[in-house]
Amino acid sequence: MAILEKIKDPKDLRLLERGVLPELAKEVRQRILDTVSKKGGHLGSSLGATELTIALHYVFNTPIDRLVWDTGHQTYGHKLLTGRQDRFDTLRQLNGLSGFLKRDESPYDAFGAGHASTAISAALGMAVARDQQKEDHRVVAIVSDGCITGGMSFEAMQNAGHVGADLLVVLNDNEMFISNRVGALGAFLAKLLTGGLAKKLEQEVEKFLKRIQFYGAGLLRVAKRMRVLLFPGMLFEELGFSYFGPVDGHDVNRLVEVLENIKTLKGPVLLHIVTKKGKGYEFAEQDPITWHGPGKFDVTSGAMIKPATVSPPAYQNVFGQALVKLAKQDPRVIAITAAMPEGTGTDLFRKEIPSRFYDVGLAEQHAVTFAAGMVCEGLRPVVAIYSTFLQRAYDQMEHDVGLQKLPVVFCLDRAGLVGEDGPTHHGVFDFAYSRMIPNFVVMAPGDENELQHMLKTALSLNQPSVIRYPRGPGEGVPLDAEFRTLPVGRGVVLKPGADVYLLAIGSMVHPCLKAATLIEKEGIPCGVVNMRFVKPIDIDLLRQLLQQTRNFVTVEDHVLIGGFGSAVLEALEGTDARVRRLGIPDRFIDHGPQLYLRDLVGLSPEKIAKSTLQFLRANKAEAEAQPAR
Repeated sequence: MAILEKIKDPKDLRLLERGVLPELAKEVRQRILDTVSKKGGHLGSSLGATELTIALHYVFNTPIDRLVWDTGHQTYGHKLLTGRQDRFDTLRQLNGLSGFLKRDESPYDAFGAGHASTAISAALGMAVARDQQKEDHRVVAIVSDGCITGGMSFEAMQNAGHVGADLLVVLNDNEMFISNRVGALGAFLAKLLTGGLAKKLEQEVEKFLKRIQFYGAGLLRVAKRMRVLLFPGMLFEELGFSYFGPVDGHDVNRLVEVLENIKTLKGPVLLHIVTKKGKGYEFAEQDPITWHGPGKFDVTSGAMIKPATVSPPAYQNVFGQALVKLAKQDPRVIAITAAMPEGTGTDLFRKEIPSRFYDVGLAEQHAVTFAAGMVCEGLRPVVAIYSTFLQRAYDQMEHDVGLQKLPVVFCLDRAGLVGEDGPTHHGVFDFAYSRMIPNFVVMAPGDENELQHMLKTALSLNQPSVIRYPRGPGEGVPLDAEFRTLPVGRGVVLKPGADVYLLAIGSMVHPCLKAATLIEKEGIPCGVVNMRFVKPIDIDLLRQLLQQTRNFVTVEDHVLIGGFGSAVLEALEGTDARVRRLGIPDRFIDHGPQLYLRDLVGLSPEKIAKSTLQFLRANKAEAEAQPAR
């Protein structure tokens, strides 16, 4: 790491001779590989963006010039070059560097990023603010990893073309369909484009097209198609951008040359570069999907390092298998996901029933209304999206699904605290944003077997429904071969009690069973209820339990505001029940191991038991302090 170790910030990088930049790229890649192999993380995108990262910091005067990265998947090299080498081994670890971008982590992180398609909007906002304040720094948005497919990117580009502010967008494209443009022809075009000659050529083509239109519409159509082949950036040009590229994104010196040529151009500019995801690591190059975000692995062999003990199947896999089974029984069932087939488990559906599988790209809003349209024609779509990503389609859930009472099934993976991906990916708001919509049924399984039954239940309803479940392995319970329909809005008492009941939902059911055992060691009979449904909530069961005790503790892996505990309070309004709510407080929770984070917010069995005992003692003290009647 002879070169990399000398770079304390980008000022040191800019002192280097261009000739050593390719060697620096190798060192950056090796450091990323060494760290991610031990810690896990987003590997492929960061490897692919290495030369681009070096070139951007080499050419632009960061952090005065702003680099705005989309999602953060591609920014490990950026962290290494911006003063964080000494902490890079803490990547995604508790109290360590974030796996994404955070404004409070470094002045070089101009904008926080964890969700896709935000970079161009944020960068345009910065560019307009710069112009309003009569400043002259540059603003660059780096968009990659499919983020350009999100509608927000195109909304931003349309606005950028209208505003006309000076802005550079770098499209980091790792798709193979344009790989043939890289090489001698690509280098020639890049030189032509950045030297300004292509604009003149394009103007001549425009004149030619206008002249030949008199010779027939057919010839004109052919000519226009040829123009698209000659100028692949026509779409961006129509949006008001000056387009340059494609350029080989792994030729760092060529990138420096191109960026130097275009950085002072006026108005919106789009530079299209072509990269290979996982570049420099053979295993990642051959299988970019697996190596997008691997766990720990052996760098030499590429073998994944698996835990010593065998874990139960992950919730996403149980969901995927159940969905395939139900779809084979009902030809109306359709699977929809938004660029996350492997993450949601719908990749199995794609393999087994490809004709009924739809990956819409990073377009959650479209996914929801797309499903609503299917329902109108008699199909039964299941929309599988991470809890945190479905937040982006709230209006479509309310307006296009809820208002029309269309039975779309929403399956929300990664609900609750997800762990090392941190606050951008914690799915802790879904009870609140879904239960407030009329006509929705909202449920959460206590284990992976119950997930199967809830999926069958949701598909039997004539109204929209949400099933939310956590990231990671299930509880290890046996899986029923046949699925059954659950009674909607009905909980189940798992353990009767007398002094207090723990009302649990979803992933908190099993921790509550363990907590009840701890509480009973103190001589206090403690019951546990798997409530199953947040909406409609089981009011009848709550009133039955109220005949046994006034003391209830609600437990949820969700923010307290507007969540399951709030629903219980609403249901018990007007009674003499005493309710203590346990859940996630009103703050964003940082990244770290999932079990540690649960303990941090009081959701481990030990903390649940402790809070319950404190609650009971406080109630007893209050009762004893009341004057005798």
